[in-house]
Amino acid sequence: MPHDHYQIVLIVGSLRRDSLNRKLANAITKLAPAGFSFKEINIGDLPLYNQDEDAHPADAVKRIKAEIKAAHGLLFVTAEYNRSIPGVLKNAIDHASRPYGQSAWTGKPAGIIGISVGASGTSMAQQHLRNVLAYLDVPTLGQPEAFLQAKDGLFDHDGQIGSDSKQFLQSWMDRYVGWVKQHAG
Repeated sequence: MPHDHYQIVLIVGSLRRDSLNRKLANAITKLAPAGFSFKEINIGDLPLYNQDEDAHPADAVKRIKAEIKAAHGLLFVTAEYNRSIPGVLKNAIDHASRPYGQSAWTGKPAGIIGISVGASGTSMAQQHLRNVLAYLDVPTLGQPEAFLQAKDGLFDHDGQIGSDSKQFLQSWMDRYVGWVKQHAG
């Protein structure tokens, strides 16, 4: 049944204050239509995942699991570190998927996008993230893929998506919105 409003959890796979991926997350969410709102979850205050703590999770773990469960969809905007996903992102995924059988991720429609200074964008990180999300039963938008390289013109002087990239990224957002509407329970 369609919703009037879709709450999307935004997961930025970088903790850096001036992160290109946080800048991308803030800009791309403005391309979503009315009825879609985005809330970034804080993954920087999570303890390192330790299965011994599954029975008594930290408050930060309880918080992100509740925020994920309450959302209609997920938007991952991730950096690429050493050809994979950042450790802080993997840590958050592991926390919200445990204990076994109590994953907050299950069934939440997701989109993945990322930006890097490298020519291949975040292609390897996105592929690794897709593998993890597939295991967690997260339906993830497959096309179009968006491996963005940080270049002049990607953002305008106000930090919004620049005219050179707006058509492509608007098309990506439109597909993502359709994906969430198709899969959100």
